[in-house]
Amino acid sequence: MKNSNAKIHNKKERIEGRMQEAAGELTGNQQLELKGKLRVINADVKSKMDVKEKVHDIKENVAKKVNDTIDKKHK
Repeated sequence: MKNSNAKIHNKKERIEGRMQEAAGELTGNQQLELKGKLRVINADVKSKMDVKEKVHDIKENVAKKVNDTIDKKHK
């Protein structure tokens, strides 16, 4: 469930960031445009971190299962 909530939050942040960026472009407000761009970048970085964390967890689980299997066969 944590992963689903993180994905939803990151998508929401990305959409809101794009909206801020567009509003800044339309109004000529450079600061608002920059805030939007940074918000999108931040959401992308968090998404990549979530994926890396998930891959790490999978690697750990596979290594544990392989070690357990080897241990059982050598007893």
